[in-house]
This record gives sequence, C-alpha cells and structure tokens, in this order.
Amino acid sequence: MSQDNRGGGRRAAAGRRRRKPAKRRRAVAIVAWTAAGVVVLGGAGLGYFYFKLNGNLKTVDINAALGKDRPQNVDNGSMDILVLGSDSRGGANGEYGQDDGGSARSDTAMIVHLNEGHSRASVVSIPRDTLVTRPACKTSNGRTDPGGTRRMFNESFTVGGAACAVATVEKMSGIRMDHYLEVDFTGFKKIIDTLGGVEVTTSKPIKDDYSHLDLPAGTNRLNGEQALGLVRTRHGVGDGGDLGRIQLQQAFIKALIKQVKSIGVFDNPKKLLDIADSATKALTTDKALGDVKSLMGFAQGLQGIGPDSMQMITLPVTGDLRDPNRVVPLTKESKMVWDALLADQPVPAEATANSAGDKGAIGSIVQ
Repeated sequence: MSQDNRGGGRRAAAGRRRRKPAKRRRAVAIVAWTAAGVVVLGGAGLGYFYFKLNGNLKTVDINAALGKDRPQNVDNGSMDILVLGSDSRGGANGEYGQDDGGSARSDTAMIVHLNEGHSRASVVSIPRDTLVTRPACKTSNGRTDPGGTRRMFNESFTVGGAACAVATVEKMSGIRMDHYLEVDFTGFKKIIDTLGGVEVTTSKPIKDDYSHLDLPAGTNRLNGEQALGLVRTRHGVGDGGDLGRIQLQQAFIKALIKQVKSIGVFDNPKKLLDIADSATKALTTDKALGDVKSLMGFAQGLQGIGPDSMQMITLPVTGDLRDPNRVVPLTKESKMVWDALLADQPVPAEATANSAGDKGAIGSIVQ
C-alpha cells in the first residue's frame, strides 16, 4: 500500500507505521539518522529559523519513483530507514579524490531498523563491494538501466540515485524502506565540527595516507576532518578491505551518539541552531521527512536509543569465488537477518557467526 494512501496503511507525514492499539508504546552515513534525530527537536516555533531549516533540506520522492512494485507494508509499529553516505567527488568534495563528473557512490550504506517501541535499533551495514541482483532503474537522463545479477551494490546509487539504492535494498531484503536519509562528505565534517568534535579511544595508532588520518594510540578528540578520515580509512587497519572500514564506522557511530547525549545542546539555543543548520544542509531525505515538522516527529521516536540499545552488524558475506575483490551474501545467514527485522526481533548471533564481516578484530581498535 502506498504511503500516499491516507485511507490506511502507513502515514507518510507522520514518519511512522500505524500503531497497534492499547499496549503499544510510543514511538540511526553513516551519521545521517542520528543527526536528523538529535538536531531538529528544537526547530519548531523558532519563526525565521524554522523556515531557514526547511529551506536547507533536500528531498527525493521515493514513492513516486518506485510506484507500487515494492514489498508489502508491515504494520507492526517498527520502522526501517536506508541511510547512505554519499561519496561524490564533485564540488566541495573534490578534495577527497578526482572529480567524477558530479556522480556519486554510496560507500556507506546502513539499514536502520527501529523496533516497535522505538527503544532499540538494529543496524545492518551493507559492504559496498557486495555483489547483488540489481533491479531495473531509471537513470538521470531518463533512460532505464536493465540491472542484472552480480552487480556491485554501491553502483545502484551511481546508476539511479536514491530511488535505485532503495529498490536494490528492498529487492535483496524483502523489506520496504519507510524512509531514506543521505549525508555527504562535506556535510559530515561540518556536523562533527559544530558538535565540537567526537572523542574516541584507539588501542593502537592508525595511519592512512589515503584518508589523511594519523591518530596516536589513546584517547583522541576528532574534528570533522579527522572523523571523516576515520570512517573512510581502510588502508591503515586490518587487511585494507571494506569490511574493516565498516567496523570502524560502527564504532564511531556509537561514540557519536555518546557525544550528542553528553554535550547538552538543548540547553544552549545557539549551539542547537548551529547544529540544526549544519545537519539540515547536509541531509537529503525522502519526501515524507522533507520538512522540519516531520523530522521533529521522527526525532522524538529516537530519544530513548543509546549505544547500549543498538545492535550493529554487517550483512553476512563471504569472499566471491570468481573475484577476490568482491563479496557475496551468505544465503541462509542473510535470510536470518531479514527475517529477524521483519519479525521486529534482534538479529540472532548465529546469523553472523560465519560471516567475513563480523570477526571483531578491527572494531576493537576504536572504543
């Protein structure tokens, strides 16, 4: 059922699924869902600033782009959000690599599942090099890319933008995405700098000339540039692969949430507005979240979620037998992940026991 059908199903403007009655309680790229949830709470009622923040937001109409050929709505009070980190090398992001003509890649992709009471989150990271079956997608020039098997996951965003990325995730998971959030390199840096940095503790030095990161062992307060270097680094840790980078990203997100909860931004109106301005400029959302009022309603459902109530895993994968630079999903284990999210349950430990992406050696470097 489409979100635009106001007679039933999911309410787009409210940013939530229909609740079951009585006992149902009220209602997290790497950083986009956290930023949206935290910074917009104080936005409404501030007159000029309300309209200014609305004007900052960029939106994409996922429902119109994908139509009705999508997984069925599941009305159990939970919510699923696709969060992407945009890796365009055009414009201000050009300092991080050669300009690719303004096209973008989704080098960071996470499915954030909020449980029925919005008191717990499961976050599933999808490695960029995962080979998947990509559906046909509309391209920016109005043509249709036919998709096909053995297509690298992060190419979906390059081929057809947000709508193609959502369609690819929905095809591989069988789960309808309620919302979409995207943040780019430059916006991520500004959010971290406006927060005053994020404190992380490293058990060993991390040095990566590719991401311009040079951290000594111990406790470090990272500014925006350093934080971006950490979530992008892969050459400075482990075997230099994307799976190690994902573990660093997951560790950083938990540190970021701790930072947001500890600095008391809601007691400092100027700080709050500065953060709200940076975050809304950095975000692209689906149309249903494309205004401050809707984002505020979405945010109110995230207040009870902290690092201890987040389960973070990587999609169970193994090395591809035909290409050592690619990974493929483990069929049985991946189904266990998707089934758990559909049932609004934590992902069982056995789903990741044999996965190349959750061995834990890299994630333990950053606390």
